[in-house]
Amino acid sequence: MMIFLQLFYTFFLIGLFGFGGGYGMLSLIQTEVVHHWHWMTTSEFTDIVAVSQMTPGPIGINSATYCGYTAVYHAGMGETLAVVGSAVATFALVLPSLILMMIISKLFLKYMHTNMVQSVFSGLRPAVVGMLGAATLLLLTPENFSTPTENEWQFWISVSLFVFTFVGTMWMHIHPIRMIACCALAGWLLL
Repeated sequence: MMIFLQLFYTFFLIGLFGFGGGYGMLSLIQTEVVHHWHWMTTSEFTDIVAVSQMTPGPIGINSATYCGYTAVYHAGMGETLAVVGSAVATFALVLPSLILMMIISKLFLKYMHTNMVQSVFSGLRPAVVGMLGAATLLLLTPENFSTPTENEWQFWISVSLFVFTFVGTMWMHIHPIRMIACCALAGWLLL
């Protein structure tokens, strides 16, 4: 039962300090669930991110739900308690936002045009961009791309799909769902 407390504590802190939305939280979630607690591997976390992007809802909450389930399931507690683990992780991630929004909403409306509040938001913007960049860099691992020495075919296909997706969404304005479907098809056919 200790794992439920660990899940609550971990995802509560992620929810409290995860500025920038779900994508900004991904690096925090990966650091905790993969590197700190060892609840899953980097490859499993990457799969969770992929599924979280394809399912409806915010990616941070979806990731917390899947991570909570996987952590409890890997602890050998069965599928029923794994569902409880997903609920605990999801609730813990959302709770800080709920508490803070209830407290801040009245104050923010009253003071949102003051210099101090505007300065705080000006300071948070670069931090959010940095966390989004960290989330991207943390996913650029040999588990996701392989290496030219291990599997040259997989490495170059992965790099090509990455570049194709980046160019397609950034400059050609191809819808992200269409890009996900194309990359899934290419991965299925080529890898």
